[in-house]
Amino acid sequence: MKAWRVNELGEPRDVLALEETADPTPSATEMLVKVLAAPANFPDVLMCRGEYQIKPPLPFTPGVELCGEVVSVGESVTKFAVGDRVIGNPSLPSGGFAEYSVLDQNNTFPAPSALDDAEASALSIGYQTAWFALHRRTQLLEGETLLVHAAAGGVGSAAVQLGKAAGAKVIGVVGGPDKAEYARKLGADLVVDRHSEDFVAAVKEFTGGKGADVVFDPVGGDAYAKSTKCIAFEGRIVIIGFAGGTIPQPALNHALIKNYSIIGLHWGLYKAYNQQAIDDCHIELTRLADAGLVKPLISERLSLTDVADGIGRLGDGTTVGRVVFQP
Repeated sequence: MKAWRVNELGEPRDVLALEETADPTPSATEMLVKVLAAPANFPDVLMCRGEYQIKPPLPFTPGVELCGEVVSVGESVTKFAVGDRVIGNPSLPSGGFAEYSVLDQNNTFPAPSALDDAEASALSIGYQTAWFALHRRTQLLEGETLLVHAAAGGVGSAAVQLGKAAGAKVIGVVGGPDKAEYARKLGADLVVDRHSEDFVAAVKEFTGGKGADVVFDPVGGDAYAKSTKCIAFEGRIVIIGFAGGTIPQPALNHALIKNYSIIGLHWGLYKAYNQQAIDDCHIELTRLADAGLVKPLISERLSLTDVADGIGRLGDGTTVGRVVFQP
């Protein structure tokens, strides 16, 4: 089969190579799947660089989520059968940027029938992360104001849709006019282009001076620092990641004085401590997809041969929305 492999660490364009390799062999609890679609995610960039918390052994194939068709199952697999259309997180080092991959049955879910292959492939990590952030970690309430940084990115776009589905007023912060248009299509009530506008002033004006009740921050750096200037009384800032490259150093005295909470979210940790919560989340996401309340907005549908360029552009910050590769 054809698969993109990383044989040495570095920038995605430099280290990703499309190679002919043997099909991966599933273990007793795994399934071999034909990849129907696999989206680009920022962890793919970080894994190529060797900067992600999960460091698969070299050589490895990136691609941390996919939609696929089950081709064969291990002897202990009971949840799925050959021919099932599924989504989930591949068992590294055999990631999703290949013609075939392997999924453990506990990291696999039925693909929602309301979504096509590309859309379904993007429903796992980003939407699960956003759902846990908004509903489990910050308890976003109907009528509250949600501020989403990187609102045109993979996880940010999910937060915008899930925030609207929860009845919140959503402010999306983006970088550039193309990303602003994408965030508007997602349903954001207010979109702020950080390249030309001050989001702190925009949030205060939009909320009548109250500030945002919940801040969804996958960026870090200045995005975090400025968010503390427009957070509401009893507001919650949920830390998703540091895509901007700078890890903030929170002033805890400021959090005390202004009475807001700083909350961390590492979605992958639920696999170790509460798998049932992930399973329940998928059921809820499927319900929302069936109801038309969430639908990954795919901006680019590319071929498998485009992976190195697509992941490279994601690392550069020049992609808009969800980019999906289909063999």
